[in-house]
Amino acid sequence: MKLPTIEKPTLLLDPSRVQMNIKRMAEKARAQGIRFRPHFKTHQSEQIGEWFREQGVSAITVSSVDMARYFADCGWQDITIAFPVNWRQLEKYWSLAQSVRLGLLVESMESVDWLEKNLSVPVNLWIEVDEGSGRSGVHWDDTNTLLYLAERIRLSSHHQYQGLLTHAGRIYSSSTIGEIENVYTQTVQRLNQARDFLLTNSVERCEVSIGDTPGCSLVFDLGKVDEIRPGNFVFYDAQQLRLGSCQPEDIGVVLACPVVAKYPARGEVVIYGGAIHLSKDTVIDQGKPVYGLVALPGEQGWGAPVPGGYVARLSQEHGVVHLPEPFLSQVSLGDILLVIPAHSCLSVSALGEYYTLDGEIIPAFQG
Repeated sequence: MKLPTIEKPTLLLDPSRVQMNIKRMAEKARAQGIRFRPHFKTHQSEQIGEWFREQGVSAITVSSVDMARYFADCGWQDITIAFPVNWRQLEKYWSLAQSVRLGLLVESMESVDWLEKNLSVPVNLWIEVDEGSGRSGVHWDDTNTLLYLAERIRLSSHHQYQGLLTHAGRIYSSSTIGEIENVYTQTVQRLNQARDFLLTNSVERCEVSIGDTPGCSLVFDLGKVDEIRPGNFVFYDAQQLRLGSCQPEDIGVVLACPVVAKYPARGEVVIYGGAIHLSKDTVIDQGKPVYGLVALPGEQGWGAPVPGGYVARLSQEHGVVHLPEPFLSQVSLGDILLVIPAHSCLSVSALGEYYTLDGEIIPAFQG
């Protein structure tokens, strides 16, 4: 690896791992006849987006209007914004809907009526469903409200009703692969129970869209869904390792951090890489919350996490890393440690670009 030029916290990317992750998920969806609409909020990069095109992907998910504009300008023509409609961004919805096939999320009659009144350019409307996570959306068993919204959208003179969309957030509280499989299966069942109610009440067309990396990675048969929208699978991270969604060799991005201090008596080193680079998200490692796992650089990238190595504490720029012997004695001031972030999506948002193993700089969206 070309590490000598790294002088500050830098996202280090292994293209071969990332491309394999994309290929594997695309092939899984294709084999089951399911539309693959990956969530681009994880990588946020035009160049990485092209690796998805190489696998036949033509429809994407994003998390904001500005991110949608970025990828529309990169040539993507079928974009769903997986975030409730924001009334204060009407002009940006107008602009996008005039140039791409735009999907928006609604979860209230107020938003449906507002769009009908203010946005005459056609968009596809998904009803966001709360499958039990309690974040946003209509609760999955509130079938009367779901029917009411679906019927109102179908009467729209501008917009098209697409179906029911959810994110199985409960799955991240799972502690075993079996629990992940159960939550995923239950989520699909809940969405289809709601869909069946709508179909038996004269709603002629209703797709189901579901998205989460653990379920889509681990469940062999994705079930009766029309679309999957995983995002984190492109890189994975320490949280996904804990869940069993991936293996160490699937980790596509690490944070390269210079070592700036060493305290052998404490069994710790301090890295240039803090909360503004890793976020405050944690993963449970050996019963305690940590901010990332630690790997050592090698000639061909990085290997599995160092046993007993983890980011124990963070401040704004500082990261305090616990390293057991003999790994601690191998590290000197000025060396680079590689941190597997607890949550790779947030590190990407913080850093805004990647550095490949060959030294190439890959820019990312900065919104």
